[in-house]
Amino acid sequence: MNAMMQSPTKSSVLKTLLGKALTTKINDREMFMKGIDYSYYYEENN
Repeated sequence: MNAMMQSPTKSSVLKTLLGKALTTKINDREMFMKGIDYSYYYEENN
Protein backbone atom coordinates (compact mmCIF):
# COMPACT_ATOMS: atom_id res chain seq x y z
CA MET A 1 0.00 0.00 0.00
CA ASN A 2 2.85 2.37 0.80
CA ALA A 3 4.33 1.80 -2.67
CA MET A 4 1.00 2.79 -4.23
CA MET A 5 0.82 5.96 -2.15
CA GLN A 6 4.40 6.92 -3.06
CA SER A 7 4.11 6.05 -6.77
CA PRO A 8 3.10 9.53 -8.05
CA THR A 9 6.39 10.95 -6.76
CA LYS A 10 8.59 7.87 -6.44
CA SER A 11 7.62 5.18 -8.95
CA SER A 12 10.78 3.11 -8.41
CA VAL A 13 9.33 1.55 -5.24
CA LEU A 14 6.26 0.32 -7.09
CA LYS A 15 8.33 -0.87 -10.08
CA THR A 16 10.57 -2.89 -7.78
CA LEU A 17 7.59 -4.44 -6.02
CA LEU A 18 5.79 -5.36 -9.25
CA GLY A 19 8.96 -6.40 -11.05
CA LYS A 20 9.15 -9.54 -8.95
CA ALA A 21 5.69 -10.64 -10.10
CA LEU A 22 6.02 -9.85 -13.82
CA THR A 23 7.60 -11.87 -16.61
CA THR A 24 9.37 -11.05 -19.85
CA LYS A 25 8.00 -14.23 -21.48
CA ILE A 26 5.11 -12.45 -23.19
CA ASN A 27 5.20 -14.71 -26.26
CA ASP A 28 5.57 -17.99 -24.35
CA ARG A 29 2.51 -20.21 -24.90
CA GLU A 30 3.13 -22.20 -21.71
CA MET A 31 3.21 -19.00 -19.63
CA PHE A 32 0.03 -17.78 -21.33
CA MET A 33 -1.82 -21.03 -20.60
CA LYS A 34 -0.60 -21.02 -17.01
CA GLY A 35 -2.06 -17.53 -16.60
CA ILE A 36 -5.42 -18.71 -17.90
CA ASP A 37 -5.36 -21.70 -15.55
CA TYR A 38 -4.63 -19.44 -12.57
CA SER A 39 -7.41 -17.11 -13.64
CA TYR A 40 -9.98 -19.93 -13.71
CA TYR A 41 -8.71 -21.24 -10.38
CA TYR A 42 -9.08 -17.79 -8.82
CA GLU A 43 -12.63 -17.38 -10.14
CA GLU A 44 -13.70 -20.79 -8.85
CA ASN A 45 -12.27 -20.21 -5.36
CA ASN A 46 -13.32 -16.62 -4.74
